[in-house]
Amino acid sequence: MSKRIVLSIVLLFSVVLVVHAGGQDRRVPDSQTRSPHGALAIPCENCHTQTSWKPIRAIPEFDHNKTSYPLRGMHAKVDCTQCHTKLVFSDVGTRCSDCHADIHRGQFGASCEQCHSVIGWNVSLQAVRAHENRFPLIGAHAAVDCIGCHKNGASGQFTGLSTECYSCHVRDFQNALTPNHVAAGFSTNCQACHGVNTWLVTNFDHSATGFPLTGAHVSVPCASCHVNNNFNLTAASTACSACHMPDFQSTTNPNHVLGGFSTNCQTCHSTASWTNATFNHNLTGFPLTGAHVSVACASCHVNNNFQLTNTACIGCHQSDFQGTTNPSHVAAAFPTDCTVCHSTSSWTGATFNHASTGFALTGAHVSAACASCHVSNNYSLRSTACVTCHQTDFNNALTPINHIQLGFPTNCEVCHNTVVWTQGAFNHNNTRFPLSGAHTSAACASCHVNNNYTTLPTDCYTCHKVDYQRTNNPNHATAGFPTKFQ
Repeated sequence: MSKRIVLSIVLLFSVVLVVHAGGQDRRVPDSQTRSPHGALAIPCENCHTQTSWKPIRAIPEFDHNKTSYPLRGMHAKVDCTQCHTKLVFSDVGTRCSDCHADIHRGQFGASCEQCHSVIGWNVSLQAVRAHENRFPLIGAHAAVDCIGCHKNGASGQFTGLSTECYSCHVRDFQNALTPNHVAAGFSTNCQACHGVNTWLVTNFDHSATGFPLTGAHVSVPCASCHVNNNFNLTAASTACSACHMPDFQSTTNPNHVLGGFSTNCQTCHSTASWTNATFNHNLTGFPLTGAHVSVACASCHVNNNFQLTNTACIGCHQSDFQGTTNPSHVAAAFPTDCTVCHSTSSWTGATFNHASTGFALTGAHVSAACASCHVSNNYSLRSTACVTCHQTDFNNALTPINHIQLGFPTNCEVCHNTVVWTQGAFNHNNTRFPLSGAHTSAACASCHVNNNYTTLPTDCYTCHKVDYQRTNNPNHATAGFPTKFQ
């Protein structure tokens, strides 16, 4: 056995000597070598090693970008043999479908790049935008996986699908209980209530029904009005009483039933609040003013009588009229036309226009108590002469003069006015002797001695005789001065 090994080594060495005889390289030329890769103009050692023909180098020295198919995205990480299944590397297609099986069964054509990209096999944003041609993906639809609508994964149906919400949401429609869509006979036009952002939050335009929701109606659950899933209410059912009849019948302040109230609820109520009712009393022909505004309805509408026809004050204020003692309306036979003295602001603060009697109140008369003139509730006075009320004042007048003793006329206004009785003022110009100079401020008694207001002469000497006789510089009497001074 050892002889055979030695012989083999000798023969091999002899062959080497023959090939390299004379120091010359006797290798076969490359032009005579046939590469299994076809026309590949790169040295073998760029991929292979001297150790062994296989496996090739971990990182081959080959720039794929210099070929007609640069590697981008996920392709840069793929093993060569996944695409180059044959040793002739140029014998491979550049279309996606050459490597990737068309699981869509030709529904989208052969241009995979319409939806996919080298970044990842998942559907690209461009594909989502392409959806806008027929069914834009907006709201929650943008985040839904394709298979959510296109069932059976990539092999499902991608063309010819209905764009109606109901086609995908039929189970949501059938399972909806609040309200029950099927029992209520709802339309399958889902977008009338639902939006694309979320299926659960609905937004129904109630205005489209002819009954817009306002006030408290906005937040009321649908079932409060649509009892037993009745969403087919007719136009006649938009009357408030259709839902609020129990409220109408149970109201006691005031009692709507006993009061014979109309079921036209909006006359008093609004959608803001059922309890805070307001009634426009102006519609009755009796507008509420003053204290009437805040009076409880039952104060006038006794025993729920809301069919009153009499608007006269006495209709409600008969007891006030009869119970009044200052002055006593009954004893004085006052008319029952309360508005002559009273207003709606306050019953007690009555005011009477005395000018309408022909005797206007001026001066101190304005604040005088009615009873001081209308004694014993006598409001049927006919005389407007001062002495009618001031006879006692006339009889007792002593200063500056005794009115009775001197026979003064009872025409009081000759000296007195309504401002104050005690400060009488007489216009002396109305006599034969107008007052001038120092006479203006002289006391009446200095001339009218012993209350003589009737027979006084008008010459100066009558009053100034003493002054005449006492004058010494010059002496009027000795000099024989005349007694007519003016």
